[in-house]
Amino acid sequence: MERKKQFGNLLTRTVEKKIINIIKENKMQPGDKLKNEYELAELLEVGRGTIREAIKSLVSRNILEVRQGAGTFVSNKNGIPEDPLGLTFIGDIKDNKNVAMDLLDIRLMLEPEIAAMAAVKGTVKQIKSMLVQCKIVEELIKKGEDYREADILFHKRIAQCSGNRVMENLIPIINSSVSLTINLTEDIFRENTYIEHRAVAEAIASGDSLGAKCAMIVHLNTNRRGMEKNFSQK
Repeated sequence: MERKKQFGNLLTRTVEKKIINIIKENKMQPGDKLKNEYELAELLEVGRGTIREAIKSLVSRNILEVRQGAGTFVSNKNGIPEDPLGLTFIGDIKDNKNVAMDLLDIRLMLEPEIAAMAAVKGTVKQIKSMLVQCKIVEELIKKGEDYREADILFHKRIAQCSGNRVMENLIPIINSSVSLTINLTEDIFRENTYIEHRAVAEAIASGDSLGAKCAMIVHLNTNRRGMEKNFSQK
């Protein structure tokens, strides 16, 4: 029985790797739909139960996501754990000014330079995608809707323009960690956000490396002022 279980686990892990290869070989992007369970079972020559177990594991690893009634899709989380920075175990995050400022310090170290690189290296397609995302954030803010995830994706689009694939994954980790664990500014600079986003995006689109860097510094400094004000009142 134990040997049978070990074989089943090994087979599931093998199928997981094959599904990841399918995603890579077909250059599938977050949001792209995977073949259905029956098609995958036929393609990989395994039972549907094994496919289900493999998908379940890949969902837990944030590589896939299952949408009820719609199918299985490549996850927007890119296989990134929910709390890769281990913030859950760094004191009481909501009241920890030092952690909040530490995270912002990291962003200030990275994102202005990334914006500068984006202005130089961004392709026409990448810049167009960034501008579209900038507009989405603006529309959500004006409607009074939650824009956090869209905001994170905007910063990821900038990182994509930089041409650095490591940064492309790193920036959403930093931003999502902040979003999930700290109420940065209690949204007191909501209106500033889309104005400052637009300044960053337009500088990148025009190829203005220095302008993009400075605009990003201004944007992050707004966050810093907001946090300082937020924490000073507590």
